Amino acid sequence: MSNVVQIYCDGGCRNNGRKNNIGGWGAVLMFKDKVKEIKGSKINTTNNQMELTACIEALKLVKTGFDIECYCDSAYIVNCMNDKWYRKWQMNGWKTSKKQSVENKDLWIELLELIKEKSVKFIKVKGHIGIEFNERADELANEAMNELTRKEDNNESN
Repeated sequence: MSNVVQIYCDGGCRNNGRKNNIGGWGAVLMFKDKVKEIKGSKINTTNNQMELTACIEALKLVKTGFDIECYCDSAYIVNCMNDKWYRKWQMNGWKTSKKQSVENKDLWIELLELIKEKSVKFIKVKGHIGIEFNERADELANEAMNELTRKEDNNESN
């Protein structure tokens, strides 16, 4: 357990599916007694894109040689990684079983590239049930969305 980095990541999107929505992501990385929090935001995105971005940005910070436990409340990510959906997508030219283009292909490719030389275990957690670091990742995502909303409001009033 001494060489394990734990990551809790979360993403969200206000007005998901609508024009000019605001998305945010947050992650908490822990190694021994060290904790690092990161967050970011984006306009015109989706929940799934923000969930993926949280994982990607957190994994970018972990060097090879560590075991990584990535805790995520997104079934989309955890099921894809654990059930290896991406292998079928790749074999099918990034098409789903319904012959549709895989959504967020660019983010999936980036995530897969990041885990190539890393030992990453994806673990599903239930969201919004009081898991401390999952709740903190959610708070960070919301903070990032709030900051972007304030920035956008200030730009409109200038």
